[in-house]
Amino acid sequence: MAITKKTFGQINGHDITRYTLTNDKGFQVSCLDYGCIITEILAPDRDGLLENVVLGFDTWEEYGSNPHYFGAVVGRFAGRIQEGAFTIEGTDYQLAKNSDGQHLHGGPGGFHAAVWKTKMIETENESIVEFTHFSPDGEEGFPGNLTMTVRYIVKNDENQLTISYFANSDKTTLLNVTNHSYFNLSGDFKRTIVDHQLTIPSGHYAELNSDMLPTGKLVPVEEDPLFDFRKGRTIREGTDSKHPQIELVGGGYDHPFLLDKEVRPVIVLKDEESGRSLQVETTEPAVVLYTANHIGGPYSFKGVAAQNQLGLCLETQGMPDSIHHPHFPSAILKAEEAFESRTVYRFV
Repeated sequence: MAITKKTFGQINGHDITRYTLTNDKGFQVSCLDYGCIITEILAPDRDGLLENVVLGFDTWEEYGSNPHYFGAVVGRFAGRIQEGAFTIEGTDYQLAKNSDGQHLHGGPGGFHAAVWKTKMIETENESIVEFTHFSPDGEEGFPGNLTMTVRYIVKNDENQLTISYFANSDKTTLLNVTNHSYFNLSGDFKRTIVDHQLTIPSGHYAELNSDMLPTGKLVPVEEDPLFDFRKGRTIREGTDSKHPQIELVGGGYDHPFLLDKEVRPVIVLKDEESGRSLQVETTEPAVVLYTANHIGGPYSFKGVAAQNQLGLCLETQGMPDSIHHPHFPSAILKAEEAFESRTVYRFV
């Protein structure tokens, strides 16, 4: 096991540091103290060849403002909040409207744009980078002085990354965090993800309106087969369709799926050609599937031109805009209560 670090760039006089966690099998996770961004994950294919399986850049300058949140931890609230407004315990709050009149992913100054304090922890069986960020009362409009801790954990004997989240606030607030990595199991982005096969143990997805907000309707997937991933299906089956919900979000998926409680929630992503498989286990109630419908542009990832569907996000989190839908799992964090969440990404 090993953790190494080196300077990756600089912002506002602060050095940006890149940390790399490597186990004895060569499995490797690299991340930054800026936004907890995961820049690279090296995972083996069926023949043991280690290649990168997440979208990321080689230089700090290429990240720029990171408008697509590549690899970052997002919060205080992942997803959208209608008009950036909500009420808790009789008090009204107004957040930044940073996405067509809605609040998105914690606002422009959210967790993804913070330089986090870091600590490296090495044990006999694990390498850990621990990130800590203090978000003061009123930051981006959210109530409460919030202390957030994120741990990236790599085990010596398993090709897996565990992300653990811990938080507390001195006022009742909203908290809904996730990691926004874009996975592509082909290895070094040889192909898009449209032929990846995905399994999600979910009987319901959230219908979206034209503002990309949940309408409140949880649609049974047996009534909408293109959203039924319970037995596995390729992404292409959806991206090639004219389904109004798929066309609404740009020719793919950008939808929350409520995970079934009756079974252990294991999400499985497979690329048959490389032989790579990713298993995702989480304590969160939902996952947002985003198939990178809008990331095409005049830039590249490690020499590969950016294009739509070059990766997909599996954002394990609470439901977007849950504060306005009482039948959704709550994202309210009570004052002085402890928040804990964990997601495991296992490559097999």
